[in-house]
Amino acid sequence: MSGMLLARLVDVSGQVAATSKRLAKRDLIAGLLREAAPGGEDDLDLVATYLSGTLRQRRTGVGHRSLGSLPPPAQEPSVTLAEVDAALERLAALAGAGSATSRRDAVADLFGRLTLPEQEWLRAVMTGNVRQGALDSVMLDAIAQAAEVPVADVRRAAMFSAPTGPLAAAALTRGSAGLADFSMLVGRPVRPMLAGAAPDVAEGVDKVGAGTAVAVDTKLDGIRIQVHKHGDEIAVFTRSLDEIGERLPEVLDVVRSLPAHDLVLDGEALAIGPDGRPRPFQETASTTATRSGAAGITPYFFDVLLHEGDSLIESPTHERLARLDSVVPEPHRVSRLVTDSAEEAQRFFDDAVAAGQEGVIVKRLDAPYDAGRRGSAWVKVKPRHTLDLVVLAVEWGSGRRQGWLSNIHLGARDETSETGFVMLGKTFKGMTDEILAWQTERFLALETHRDGHVVHVRPEQVVEIAFDGVQRSTRYPGGVALRFARVLRYRQDKMAHEADTLARVRELGAS
Repeated sequence: MSGMLLARLVDVSGQVAATSKRLAKRDLIAGLLREAAPGGEDDLDLVATYLSGTLRQRRTGVGHRSLGSLPPPAQEPSVTLAEVDAALERLAALAGAGSATSRRDAVADLFGRLTLPEQEWLRAVMTGNVRQGALDSVMLDAIAQAAEVPVADVRRAAMFSAPTGPLAAAALTRGSAGLADFSMLVGRPVRPMLAGAAPDVAEGVDKVGAGTAVAVDTKLDGIRIQVHKHGDEIAVFTRSLDEIGERLPEVLDVVRSLPAHDLVLDGEALAIGPDGRPRPFQETASTTATRSGAAGITPYFFDVLLHEGDSLIESPTHERLARLDSVVPEPHRVSRLVTDSAEEAQRFFDDAVAAGQEGVIVKRLDAPYDAGRRGSAWVKVKPRHTLDLVVLAVEWGSGRRQGWLSNIHLGARDETSETGFVMLGKTFKGMTDEILAWQTERFLALETHRDGHVVHVRPEQVVEIAFDGVQRSTRYPGGVALRFARVLRYRQDKMAHEADTLARVRELGAS
């Protein structure tokens, strides 16, 4: 089997990771894409996919534990990208009795043919730990440079293709004409438009509207869904573009009842309690994760991307909202206010939070649906909660954080605990390189003992943590955990006995 060797891609991936300069990253990727062009569309697809830190197979059935112990590496590189992809495809297809043994043997066979750098790289990409800085925007710029086409053509096509690989293949083999073939189609999911953030409603309205009217949508605490309808055929895609329609029978029923043959909607699905208030996020997440079918999950839609023969993705927000209102009945639309008043938007926000929702998203009325991008046309505003907690342990980092103490174990004061503290979760979010360097020195000085990659420390250092909510958890002894915890700052001005209590955390969860 001919084609580009994996070793060549691993080498370039390392070079991309080693530079912080965006243009240098772009040039390295573009150069490798040009090298791959003689191998045809498949090699181009794989280069763009792998340098994006992803696989073409959404699931391989292989996790961290399966890759913990690998066979001795090969001495010389010999495996092509196409051979790796074929092996991963076979892994993904394994199922049923005996599949665990077959999967273990297949992993050993594949990794046994790889050199040590190739083994390390493939393990990282299979476990989601590639840290090379080849973000979507850099990759799209590199594709444009390698294919010598306008970057605007690549970015437009990217709105209609969730994976990056097909874009690279089309651009380098057929140029702008190939990219023009990408369009909004029922059944082919697009990357969801994402929202920026603002610290409060007034700033959000000013950032988006600057004196003009804006749409203020309630931000629901559910799972993002993109629903595609073609007659009675319904597909439901998650934010990560997994298809989960069979798990959401009530969502399928609602969408099937809508007066349209071809339809693509963007929205949220969540569990609603008997009192009409949303249930905790983890209930929605755990219910929709089961393959046996989720009951009690209600869809709410806030955008429409296609209606009958009309692709609306490049239409302004106000046109899309008008079309949405004409197709989806009010009980299944996200609550919305259109206003130019920050005061009215604040009252809407307050009501949404009081009703148990996450906050609001402020939207510019003349903006298109910018698929896959996070810009200033949508801005989310949520009430920010903070707690002062104590660091109980720290884990050695991997990837970009290799060599630093990274993931911190967070504890709240609890007089009923033998140690005086109870763990609420872990986080490395919000940490700069400076914080990582500082905390490595700090926590090694507080070390009491180690358990594998976990360094346990004296409970002395207070850290201020921002988070989005409190959820029930059977994983931690306090019975609760923080959602989206991130480090704001270390509190050198506070002692451990001044940290927040478990009772305080539970109060926030009940509010």
